[in-house]
Amino acid sequence: MTVHALEYDLRAVLPFMRERIPGFAACEGQRAIGLRRDGVLVAGAVYEGFNGRNLWVHLAGAPGARWMTREFLRAGFAYPFLVCGCERISGYVNANNLAARRLNEHLGWQPEARLRGAAPDGSDVILYVMWRKDCRYVPVA
Repeated sequence: MTVHALEYDLRAVLPFMRERIPGFAACEGQRAIGLRRDGVLVAGAVYEGFNGRNLWVHLAGAPGARWMTREFLRAGFAYPFLVCGCERISGYVNANNLAARRLNEHLGWQPEARLRGAAPDGSDVILYVMWRKDCRYVPVA
């Protein structure tokens, strides 16, 4: 039987994120939620830049791992919307990362802007937003 557990230790989640997101760096005030499957980290979400209304989120998962569990989704959206009281959360994806874009849009994220040439390889970056009022993973306020 597979056992899933949430991980809230930023020091445990950061190395996982750095392995999967080129150039990912730690900064002051970051918070994290990871997902462990049978003790092994298979997903991570790191939050930063809270300004009272918005919080930036970075998401990574192990390739091929089925890590998008309901528990991880609920925890991942509850933190910014219920704990921090955000109106919106923001994230960005390299435009050529079609799998990440499909995942974001499947979860309800909406494209908000395109930054031309902003990715490390010179391609575009797409900024995504999830508004609290549109999030189906936390209770209606």
